[in-house]
Amino acid sequence: MKNTKSIAVGAAMLCGLFSASAASAATTLESVKENGHLQCGVTSGLPGFSQPDDKGNWTGIDVDTCRAVAAAIFGDAQAVEFTPLTAKERLTALQSGEIDMLSRNTTWTLTRDASLGLNFTGTNYYDGQGFLIKKELGVDDATELSGATICIQAGTTTELNLSDYFRANGMEYQPIVFDTSEQTVQGFAAGRCDVLTSDRSQLAALRSKLNDPGSAKILPNTISKEPLGPVVRQGDDQWFNIVKWVLFAQINAEELGITSDNVEDMLKSDNPNVQRLLGTDGDMGAKLGLPDDFGHQIVKQVGNYGEMYDRNVGPDTPLGLDRGLNALWNEGGILYAPPLR
Repeated sequence: MKNTKSIAVGAAMLCGLFSASAASAATTLESVKENGHLQCGVTSGLPGFSQPDDKGNWTGIDVDTCRAVAAAIFGDAQAVEFTPLTAKERLTALQSGEIDMLSRNTTWTLTRDASLGLNFTGTNYYDGQGFLIKKELGVDDATELSGATICIQAGTTTELNLSDYFRANGMEYQPIVFDTSEQTVQGFAAGRCDVLTSDRSQLAALRSKLNDPGSAKILPNTISKEPLGPVVRQGDDQWFNIVKWVLFAQINAEELGITSDNVEDMLKSDNPNVQRLLGTDGDMGAKLGLPDDFGHQIVKQVGNYGEMYDRNVGPDTPLGLDRGLNALWNEGGILYAPPLR
């Protein structure tokens, strides 16, 4: 009995130590504030999603997602530093705490969500895997690709999807694997492979890097679902909620017709939904540990979801992507956010 009691007391003391340690550990929000900036993981360079220019200025949908979080926290969309990561590096960098969040065209899957200690906070681009080929091959459908050599990026769901598709259709292929998307498109351009496979949005971005983009085409086939979005570590519900609701605020802003151009005038709106989003009524920000005008700052400095989409990958950009699935739910797409209330 004495031994049992001693073990129980020791266990209680140990639990107390762990509890004290956990209580003293800084939350992600506290760490970000202490550092004075958000550390965000992005690609090493993918047009439309995260790409630095010659002066090191980053642009893209994933970059804007990071900037929106910074605007919500600091009231300053520029209070963010970017860590370029390959597909193989990205999840480890988040798990280790090297970055505060990952915003790097990463597919939401059960394995990643349930067994890697990570949480996906939503989808900022709905995509699917496709195939880029040189027009001179005369191929019009993916079912004609048996025996092809295919360039592919390592450490992605693309590898698994490709294997599943060819096996299901009784076809064979030879994979040519590269570490980065830049190496992949260079291999394709140099003739190392007949086909390049990746998410369709990435194919459009990579095609734009070719010396003659018109020499290649994206086949009509879509062989997978690829919901892409920001990721955080598990175990910090407040941070999970912040990153999630920043994206939801951008989607709701578009639905409510709030843009970076009219946001100051919308501060006078009598619409309760607008008032809550912009912080002129209610305490939506306080519930997240943010200023109540966090939605106002996001839209003012970064824009709503539609603005973010159009300037980075929309029809008037080199990628030329229509909204498609990424249109609002009431405009023919599946983009939908819970209400701020």
